[in-house]
Amino acid sequence: MKSIVDDVRARALSLGRAADDVKVFLGATIVTGRTDQQAQEKYAEYRRYVSSEGALVHAAASLGIDFSRYDLDEPIETAQSQAIVSNVEAMNRTAGPQWTKRKLLEQMVLGSRQAPLVGSAQHVADTLVAWSEEAGVDGFNLSRTVTPECFEDFIGLVVPILQERGVYKTSYREGTYREKLFGHAHLPATHTAAQYRVPSATTPAR
Repeated sequence: MKSIVDDVRARALSLGRAADDVKVFLGATIVTGRTDQQAQEKYAEYRRYVSSEGALVHAAASLGIDFSRYDLDEPIETAQSQAIVSNVEAMNRTAGPQWTKRKLLEQMVLGSRQAPLVGSAQHVADTLVAWSEEAGVDGFNLSRTVTPECFEDFIGLVVPILQERGVYKTSYREGTYREKLFGHAHLPATHTAAQYRVPSATTPAR
């Protein structure tokens, strides 16, 4: 992940942008509890209700692949798919270029393409902070497992630990989402889209 983040930021610099103009968010499927044992018990319960067919349908929506055409261990051809290219590339990195439905299902144990992070709130917080510090990740997109329980667990157990460490906000700032992420309300002049900005209209004199 660090090599990907470094490459993205290097590309931004080569285009005359600041490295911090790009924010990187990592998908995360989290199962947590007050203890590791509690989290593992919850994870085992969740796995009892996983639908392999549902997981493949969910993956097909973003990978652009009709999995019904393939046997469980038949290599999947991605060259001709109408896929989101980055998603296919991510699968090739994790499962290899000749991946199969079986390999995909082994990774999607809870229906999400990310391998789940299972552990106590302390363990989850440690891992997220490590991803941020060591790989340069700016934040995380949390995948749902069982809602609203998965979000309530994260908010009630993990967020207070992150706040204590000073890596998570304790209140909401005013401003747009762009202002909160980048510190300014509009695209910087170095952004490619800035050249298409419409000048502010002026009021004609009377």
